[in-house]
Amino acid sequence: MILVTGGTGLIGAHLLFKLVEQGEAVKATYRDKSSIPKVTKVFSYYTDNPEDYLKKIQWVKADITDLGSLEAHFHDVDYVYHSAALISFDPKDFNSLLKINVEGTANVVNLSLKHGIKQLCYVSSIAAIGSGKKGVAINEETEWNDTYVSVYGLSKFEAELEVWRGWKEGLPVVVVNPGIVLGPGFWHSGSGVLFKHVAKEKKSSFPGGTGFTSVNDVVSAMTYLMKSNISGERYILVNQNLSYLDVFEKIAVAMGVNPPEKKVPMWVLEFLWRMDFLSQIFTGKRRKLTKNIVKGLYNQENYDNAKSRTIPGFEYESLDDTIAFCSSKFKI
Repeated sequence: MILVTGGTGLIGAHLLFKLVEQGEAVKATYRDKSSIPKVTKVFSYYTDNPEDYLKKIQWVKADITDLGSLEAHFHDVDYVYHSAALISFDPKDFNSLLKINVEGTANVVNLSLKHGIKQLCYVSSIAAIGSGKKGVAINEETEWNDTYVSVYGLSKFEAELEVWRGWKEGLPVVVVNPGIVLGPGFWHSGSGVLFKHVAKEKKSSFPGGTGFTSVNDVVSAMTYLMKSNISGERYILVNQNLSYLDVFEKIAVAMGVNPPEKKVPMWVLEFLWRMDFLSQIFTGKRRKLTKNIVKGLYNQENYDNAKSRTIPGFEYESLDDTIAFCSSKFKI
C-alpha cells in the first residue's frame, strides 16, 4: 500500500494518476473534500473515464500537523510520498509555513520510522537549495545560504533537515527538488499564473529566470526512485534553465497570442514591492511581492540536472510539448 500526502495538489494529483495507472494500491490524504474535484479535472486531461481512476483511490481525511489523525492512516502502508505543503511567500505566513511544512514533515518522518516504512519520497523544491555563484550552475552539493531566500524556501530547507534526520535514524529516503513545475489544472496558483499572464497578453515579463520542468518529469523521477534501491540522495529536477521571457514566448506561441515585449525594469520592481508592503499595512491584503522575491526575479539562476539524469529509467520529456499540452488545456 502506498500513502500519498497532498494528493489534491498539482504534483499529488498527477502522481495519483500515475500510481493508479500502474495498478498500485493507493490511499491519499485530503484536508477539504471540496478539493477532490480538482483531481478529477486533472485525470480528465489524460483519460476519458476519470471517475474510474478516482474510485481506485482510498481517500482519507488527515491533517499532517495533527499526529493523532495522521497515524491511523499509516497502518499497512509500505511506501510514502510526502508532497503536502503550504506554498506562500508572504512573511506573515511564516509561522504557518513552519507549522505545516516543517512540523508536518517531522510528523510524517516520525510515523514512517515508527511503522517501518520501506521508503519515503519527499517533495522539496529548488527554493531549499543554496544560491549559486555567478556563472556557476547550482547542484545538489551547493552550500546553503539564506541570501534573499523566501520564507517558503526557508521552511522547505528546514523540512528537509527533518527528512535527513529520519534518514540518519534508519529511514530510507529520497528527496526531489523540482524547479518551477509546469502542468495543467491549477491555473490560479503556481505555474498556472504564468499561463494566465500570457493569456491576458500582458506586455511585460519578469526580468530573470530559473529552472523549469514538467509535472510528469517530477512524477516519473519520483516513481523510478521509489522502485530503485537508492536511498539518502537528493535530486534537482530541472529540465531547462530559461528566462521568464523565454517561457512566456513559448506559451504565447502555443496559445496563439501576442507575447510580452519587454522585461520589467528593476526600479519598477523595487517600487512595487515597497507599495505592496504599504498596501499590506493599510489594507491587510496578502503580500504578492516582497524584497526577496524581487531579488530572485531579477536573477537568472541556473541548475545542473546531471545527477537526475542518472536515475535508472528516467528521461526528461520535451518542455515544448509540455507547454503546448498545458496551453491546449488552459481555461480560467
